[in-house]
Amino acid sequence: MTGSIIVVLKILLLFACFGFIHSFLASNSVKKILIEKLDGLIAFYRLFYVIFSLLVFYWIYLLLPNSHIIIYDLPYPFDFIILIPQFLSLVGILWTLRYFSVKEFLGVNQILRWINKEYNTNELDEKLTLRIKGPYKWCRHPVYFFSIMFLAFRPEISLSYLTLLACIAAYFYAGSVYEEKKLIERFGQEYINYKNAVPRIFPYKIFYPYKPGTDNKELADEGNN
Repeated sequence: MTGSIIVVLKILLLFACFGFIHSFLASNSVKKILIEKLDGLIAFYRLFYVIFSLLVFYWIYLLLPNSHIIIYDLPYPFDFIILIPQFLSLVGILWTLRYFSVKEFLGVNQILRWINKEYNTNELDEKLTLRIKGPYKWCRHPVYFFSIMFLAFRPEISLSYLTLLACIAAYFYAGSVYEEKKLIERFGQEYINYKNAVPRIFPYKIFYPYKPGTDNKELADEGNN
């Protein structure tokens, strides 16, 4: 039992280190300091940030302790059946990417704008856009939702994996709070109306998709997370 607690605490500590590094480098205060030092070269920061974050996450993943405690191990045929919602989650991620600028997220667009002398340092490292289409009508952060579902639907779950999944879900929630502060600052009341009407991550209002251009009163009246 003591060994299991130590495993959980190690995972929490390692993921907290990743979360701190990731959030620190994503903060606007760091980006503004870099703009003073780099000026237009800040256009390359997003790509550096993505690559560096992936390397740090992989390094921490290698350090994660493994628990031999199995929470569940589904027998046949349930081990195959559970792959169906996992596959649907993957489809959901691909669906979301249709309404999501992958090149902007990775930092490619920023470099292209810099090459074309169109980069505006006021963007910091990302040009924010508000697209309320597709899955965004049901939840504000569908990539997070489908990613959690994809990671959760597994035929076998160990204690260490469950702890890591909980850390990822918690970090997604914290990250969404930070992201929405920037969105509210950029889009003002338009995003506030959307935020008040549509769930954050889990789309529990599946029968009430958001309708841009309307007051969506029936959505807002039900409350929001």
